[in-house]
Amino acid sequence: MMAGYQHILLTTDFSKCSQQVAQRARDLANLYHARLSLLHVVDNLPIADSVYGPVIPFDVDITDQLVETARKRLRAMADELGIPSDSQSLEVGSPQLEIIRVAQESEVDLIVVGSHGRHGLSLLLGSTANAVLHHAKCDVLAVRLKDDE
Repeated sequence: MMAGYQHILLTTDFSKCSQQVAQRARDLANLYHARLSLLHVVDNLPIADSVYGPVIPFDVDITDQLVETARKRLRAMADELGIPSDSQSLEVGSPQLEIIRVAQESEVDLIVVGSHGRHGLSLLLGSTANAVLHHAKCDVLAVRLKDDE
């Protein structure tokens, strides 16, 4: 019989659907008696408008505020899921690159991400899940999110 997952990485963007993704990851961690880790990435792209140049110049204070807010939300979510502080990660950078890097460094064997499966413009919003799916060296579970429409 194939061995189950040992270490599951739950990625969250704190969207309203993130509880759905968290529940699936927790169920799998319980099923396999696996370690569950939680990761949120603060995207460091400066906010820009190509016609007028940057609308808000890249500002360290803004990033610091985003990181502090994200840290509080991460802690709250981890507490709900019973994830200890040494299994919580908050990174700043490109979400797909950071998810893949953290997964490799932490020897994760399953990454759980949310995916909307949309088309057109909103497909861009699903690009993180897509990039992780194609570049991760371990299994990836894309939890299909039910969009409120």
